[in-house]
Amino acid sequence: MPHRITLIPGDGIGPEVTGAVVQILERAGVDIEWEREEAGAAVAEREGKPLPDRVLDSIRRNRVALKGPIGTPVGSGFTSVNVEVRRALDLYANLRPVRSLPGVEARFDGVDVVVVRENTEDLYSGLEHQVVPGVVESLKIITARASERIARFAFGYATRHRRRKVTAVHKANIMKLGDGLFLDSVRAVAGEHPAIEYDERIVDAACMHLVIDPGRFDVLLLPNLYGDIVSDLCAGLVGGLGVVPSANLGDDMAVFEAVHGTAPDIAGRQLANPTALLLSALLMLRYLDEDEQAARILTALERVLAGAETRTPDLGGRATTQEFADAVSRQVDAGR
Repeated sequence: MPHRITLIPGDGIGPEVTGAVVQILERAGVDIEWEREEAGAAVAEREGKPLPDRVLDSIRRNRVALKGPIGTPVGSGFTSVNVEVRRALDLYANLRPVRSLPGVEARFDGVDVVVVRENTEDLYSGLEHQVVPGVVESLKIITARASERIARFAFGYATRHRRRKVTAVHKANIMKLGDGLFLDSVRAVAGEHPAIEYDERIVDAACMHLVIDPGRFDVLLLPNLYGDIVSDLCAGLVGGLGVVPSANLGDDMAVFEAVHGTAPDIAGRQLANPTALLLSALLMLRYLDEDEQAARILTALERVLAGAETRTPDLGGRATTQEFADAVSRQVDAGR
């Protein structure tokens, strides 16, 4: 039976990188039936909202989605589609494996860090209102239920993937109740996994240590807002958001996405690098138990990145999005 998957191309460069990834998956022979749905700025202009109900219904029906980048207006306009998808589908775990790739120039070599971020509450949920003109109140919600749930995800991931350590990142020295509750919940779960080393790091110190020596970290476990910031910082250690994947996972469904921007200045010009969305698609294949296909495509991607012949402009080359996709596709064929 083919995998039926919701495909959301997104805004800006989204359709270009999505098309490239679909081509590579098809070349690898992965049996997928795509159900294409539109969301984002263009949909908001036509229909009055960026995330129509039919998109969520499609994901609920198929249980898996691959999503290109969708822009969010700054300071005004519609609320984040990304946040709404996670909230509506209870995709409580954001998983971002950050790993050095061959041929990609970066600050460090040999980086292998996994960021696990709670995805449903905290300040990032956008629960805010104007109390009186000139005064805005934003609510930071931390619950034991969500904190324990994401801790179990992190330690479960560490166990399955033979990771050595989980580090909880917090600001409980200042936010003693909210972040204190998060830490209490994580500590209780850590006690159930004596084989995995556990430690804690204040978020500002964690950021400093990451940019000095990322090798001291393995799995990072964070509340929502810190997780958003630190996961982007970690991406910067290996070359940027264009070369790291992202997965939003719930108990029975998942959305895999590129987390870089929509880059409207280069949209339609075939200059975008599809690597981030391709790596996210490989996380999707592993989620679907297509491990062999995922490994073959990863090998093909790494061969292309290791060479200097076919690189997109962000990696110092002149290849178009389509040329890059064609090169990876040829390597997929060579690996059969």
